[in-house]
Amino acid sequence: MAGGWCYVKELVQPYYAQAFVEAGCAALVFDYRRFGASDGAPRQHLDPWDQIEDYKNAISYVETLETVDPDRIAVWGISYSGGHALIVGATDPRVKCVVSTIPVVDGLLNMQKVHGAVGFRRLREAVVEDRRKRFTTGEPGYIPMSSADYASEVVTWPFPEVTEVFKNLQATEAPAHEHRNTIASVELLFNYSVFPYVERLLNTPTLMIVAEGDDITLWDREIEAYNKIPTAKKAAVCRRPHHPHGVVLQPQPAGDRRRPRRAVAVPAPRRSLPELTAPGTRPTVTIRPTRPSPTDWSAEGVFRGRTSGSFLANASRRFPTRWPWSTAGIV
Repeated sequence: MAGGWCYVKELVQPYYAQAFVEAGCAALVFDYRRFGASDGAPRQHLDPWDQIEDYKNAISYVETLETVDPDRIAVWGISYSGGHALIVGATDPRVKCVVSTIPVVDGLLNMQKVHGAVGFRRLREAVVEDRRKRFTTGEPGYIPMSSADYASEVVTWPFPEVTEVFKNLQATEAPAHEHRNTIASVELLFNYSVFPYVERLLNTPTLMIVAEGDDITLWDREIEAYNKIPTAKKAAVCRRPHHPHGVVLQPQPAGDRRRPRRAVAVPAPRRSLPELTAPGTRPTVTIRPTRPSPTDWSAEGVFRGRTSGSFLANASRRFPTRWPWSTAGIV
């Protein structure tokens, strides 16, 4: 499980992870390279293909865990990573089901629609000028993720409510969140689309959750992407007027063969783990590198740099881990 645009692992995802844990599943929540507790530069740079690679390396990691069935691994994503989950499911045969929540599915159209004609011209000019400056100085330029004053400054997502929500989450739950991104991230978003990939979801049960009337990630375009998925699938429409940060997943009725039966993130562990925290505590933790022990896992050679994550298993039980994803030969 990983987050959307400028998310860190403490932002929103713990609530989803806890829901999966309470349903008897296990969940791995991690920070992408260049974000949160993970290494990498430039900071706050979103390369979707690097992030998709991070998902696949996270799968390689959980495959090594004795407590996880490697034949029952799923991916979950929200917003930008909702699109990533679809692409990972389409391109990695180890993925056995996909949960895509309010996904970004067409980056260029998304930016054109949310900014409008004049706003998109300003954004495109900023991208071109940033490319020139990076060629000259080698330094990335930054713009706010969003802003209440979006009419007078160039931002990525021109929604004042996004600013309010994320600033509140930064103050209360996710202090590692930085409300900015490289301008180069926006250029990469222009070239992002799930449509070349969704038709490759041939035998991977897929759940897509969209928000009715969502004009941030464009629910009409999400439904177009959903309709192109050939595998067993289910759409859930959240009857809310805004891009949601929380939804309720209803369990599938027993014996219903029309719907995916494994719309979960990293299914149930094979054995119980030691109880390390009291019930009801938050699922993310602060973790430090240590040598392997009965209550610590390490994984070598998975991510370039050092990436931070949390592993949860069983309701009110978790297995915190911090590992050096050090590097050799991984691009």
